[in-house]
Amino acid sequence: MLSTLPLLACLGAAVVGGVFFAFSAFVMKALAQLPAHQGVAAMQRINLVVLKPLFMAIFIGTTVLSAICVLAGFYPWGTARSAWLLASGLLFFLGAFVVTGACNVPRNEKLRPMDPDSPQAAAYWPVYLREWLRWNHVRTAASLLSAACAGMALAH
Repeated sequence: MLSTLPLLACLGAAVVGGVFFAFSAFVMKALAQLPAHQGVAAMQRINLVVLKPLFMAIFIGTTVLSAICVLAGFYPWGTARSAWLLASGLLFFLGAFVVTGACNVPRNEKLRPMDPDSPQAAAYWPVYLREWLRWNHVRTAASLLSAACAGMALAH
């Protein structure tokens, strides 16, 4: 289990980090270049599609693995492997899962009911882009660093 755990945590965090990276690197930039009503409508659709089983299973599964990594980081305490597992788990749990729930999801929920053609949506869109993307950068970095730490745990 101590070999499988960091491998699965590494793969899960890397996949999730890659998705977040795509949004930071080009998806949100492309949506920002559209007229506001088109960008809002596209993001509303993305926020529905992402809730499908495949991504959610990987995201929630990696969150569970990250919690297990935190616990495994205390056994045996004091080894390099335990420190890397603890770091991996904390980075993903706090930096990806908690940030998603506390920062990105509330912005998605505020955008969700808006009529894309409304002045309200047009006014909120630039704010949404700036704030959502800022927190997505955090999620991206945390996920990829988590994957790197899990990879280091494999090496020890």
